[in-house]
Amino acid sequence: MRVAMISMHTSPLEQPGSGDAGGMNVYVLNIARELAKQGIEVDVFTRATRPSQGEIVQVSEKFRVVNIVAGPFEGLSKDDLPTQLAAFAGGIVQFTRQNALEYDLIHAHYWLSGQIGWLFRDLWNIPLIFTGHTWAAVKNAHSSADDAQESEARRICEQQLVDNADVLVVNTVDEIDALCMHYDVNHSKIEVVTPGADTTLFTPGTNRNTENARRALGVPLHTKVVAFIGRLQEFKGPQVLLRAVAEMLERDPYRNIRVLICGGASGNASSVEFYQALAHKLGVSRRVRFLEPRPPEELVSIYQAADVVAVPSYNESFGLVAIEAQATGTPVVAARVGGLPIAVADGETGMLVDGHEPTAWADALEQMLDDDDMRISMGERAVERARKFSWEASATEMLKVYNKALTEIDPKGSPRRAQGA
Repeated sequence: MRVAMISMHTSPLEQPGSGDAGGMNVYVLNIARELAKQGIEVDVFTRATRPSQGEIVQVSEKFRVVNIVAGPFEGLSKDDLPTQLAAFAGGIVQFTRQNALEYDLIHAHYWLSGQIGWLFRDLWNIPLIFTGHTWAAVKNAHSSADDAQESEARRICEQQLVDNADVLVVNTVDEIDALCMHYDVNHSKIEVVTPGADTTLFTPGTNRNTENARRALGVPLHTKVVAFIGRLQEFKGPQVLLRAVAEMLERDPYRNIRVLICGGASGNASSVEFYQALAHKLGVSRRVRFLEPRPPEELVSIYQAADVVAVPSYNESFGLVAIEAQATGTPVVAARVGGLPIAVADGETGMLVDGHEPTAWADALEQMLDDDDMRISMGERAVERARKFSWEASATEMLKVYNKALTEIDPKGSPRRAQGA
């Protein structure tokens, strides 16, 4: 089986936590890699953002990333990418013709890629699998007061994909409910495939890993550490954590706490300097360290250095950071939104907070940090919970979705050609 994956606006090879790269990059990279291990040939088509990578990057056997030139390499914002849809589609046509390639199905990620996938679904007469990752109407419903609203044009494009994709893959059953609340969707075309984590990389390690990680990061050994890992944008809620810490220090100015915020700015209205200025304004800048985004191999040490990982997002389709944290034995305090109640077992592997008020978050963080026995017990159970989520298992479920689509779906009623495994 040969699969054409489309991830136009961001490459799976980009560093998560910076720019537009985040959980979707991790998702596409790991699903493609695990599918390739199971014998599926996967080409991921993405927009070229630097010439040094070349047209083809062979990631692993049977898995490659194809960089399509569409617009300038740099200086094009995500909001401007719709102007390059035709150029991107033309680049895929040229690549497939030059290499005499045929695909058995398309799996498009995010709405921009979905629009491209919709075109090739009809050109190639093969099934279109669509994963939205985030949805405009759902995002708007859960956005903070300061967040820019997603456009009605995007919502209309997503409704078109809901109507025309052969299969909609979502992360959780809760995402089905959110999708059905905001879009006119046919339940029968929805499939749930829960994402995973690299549980061989993200591990608690030895008993001295926390000490070693803190020494490497220059963090005091005998302080309580809260970590935030993700893109710096209002929707992810770093400001919620900063205000909660300010509330905690107002209650107890001598509280021994440090905060590690690892991530880069995302979006035109966001900057690291904005959050640094907010920390200064709140009087917590001496307790907060801002760290550059880093690859998973280095991210492990931040999870291991932390006593608690905070995930104060306004919505998450799943919450990969929460699973990665738990895999390292670090309990999570997360917002009770989206797929986070699936990722985190409330009261067992972490705590879920209703809303985003600083007082509620301060209460939860204080309870977690002050009760060592509870926190350690949660961390032990967190490792066991994370083992239930693996990319290998996710890819196995995705392959079932693919095989079902190839067996049951006949785009436009045309005869299906024989499929190879």
